[in-house]
Amino acid sequence: MRALVVVGLLAVVALVFVVVALVRDTQSKAGTAEGCPKGWPLADVALREPKDVKINVLNGTDEAGLAGSVADDLRSRKFQVKKVASDKKKVDEVAVLRFGPKGVGSAHLLKAYFLNEAKPVFEANRKDDTVDVVLGSNFQQLATTTEVNQSLGDLGAPEAPTGTCPAPIKK
Repeated sequence: MRALVVVGLLAVVALVFVVVALVRDTQSKAGTAEGCPKGWPLADVALREPKDVKINVLNGTDEAGLAGSVADDLRSRKFQVKKVASDKKKVDEVAVLRFGPKGVGSAHLLKAYFLNEAKPVFEANRKDDTVDVVLGSNFQQLATTTEVNQSLGDLGAPEAPTGTCPAPIKK
């Protein structure tokens, strides 16, 4: 009988601790824009579907027609290709992804298509949601669907860049 009283008392104490922890939870607003320093841009960290991603494909190499062929491949994968052109600077990497606060989730998805080898370049003052994909001299090909899915798993969820706050995700 004494053991049942002790176990019952421990259960009540544990229940009180759980209720107090839930009531005093300071992380309930985590991942939202509340508490964001004034003037910081809100980063759209929602992971996008390819059909919702707007991109400019730019050739950062001397290889003629590279941007056009990659743009065709990305169109066949349902991306919205807005512009195909040459970039002003030559790129040695596999690719460079330039994006602003509205393109964080889109750039995260695109990174998987380059097997996490694309260099992200965040431009805090950029106002549009388009991502510039600058192909570099180390680019060989886009990842397969299976490789993209594996890369997304390895990358995890998109995170707000330094100096920004995550925008509330729209459902």
